[in-house]
Amino acid sequence: MNPTIRVEEVNKSFGKKPVLNDVNLTIPKGQLFGLIGPSGAGKTTLVKMIVGMEKADTGSIHVLGERMPNLGLLQEIGYMAQSDALYVELTGEENLKFFASLYRLSKGEQKKRIAYVANLVNLTDDLKKRVAAYSGGMKRRLSLAIALIQDPKVLILDEPTVGIDPELKLSIWKEFLRLKNEEDKTIIVTTHVMDEAVKCDYVAMVRDGRILTSGTPSELKALYETDDFDEVFLKAGVKRP
Repeated sequence: MNPTIRVEEVNKSFGKKPVLNDVNLTIPKGQLFGLIGPSGAGKTTLVKMIVGMEKADTGSIHVLGERMPNLGLLQEIGYMAQSDALYVELTGEENLKFFASLYRLSKGEQKKRIAYVANLVNLTDDLKKRVAAYSGGMKRRLSLAIALIQDPKVLILDEPTVGIDPELKLSIWKEFLRLKNEEDKTIIVTTHVMDEAVKCDYVAMVRDGRILTSGTPSELKALYETDDFDEVFLKAGVKRP
């Protein structure tokens, strides 16, 4: 069975600066996959390439069996960028309606999806407010709602819970796990927060554009002989298994 996402021998430079070096990933359907690493490690560039927003210099990326970039696949991919791309002069509801209109959703489906995503990110009572009046955390939550609006098969979320309060963060992660388990969605989450990393099925640790190590959280803890995931990352940076 073909994996949902396949990254093979991918290299990327901006000018003379290499950003990704010989990256290989295989992500099966229904997996919650964590890309872990510090700022500047190359995580954002990699997820942009998986979405199709950046092209590899060499190597190939396939999503749902199709080579990326592929405009036709955008219906199936939900993407939440690290920086919020919102229309601040519009209300939260108008933003959701606009993004829902870009996809093949009937009016009834649009209404249902808007209600679902707004409730998920705890914005139902704020939908009539202009986004210019939203706090930073509210904007992140709206960006997450937009990534989910068309009910995509693949969710790619770049630092999705930055600036979100701990209680809501827990409920959002609970929903990620439900989407994976009950709806068989494939989810990639980038994070530098290790307590989020351990919730993933599989983790790849990235530093300086290279994958240092990868495995399930329990495999990595066993490999580096520690129960502390921060220590796993530190040890992975020193020696490669």
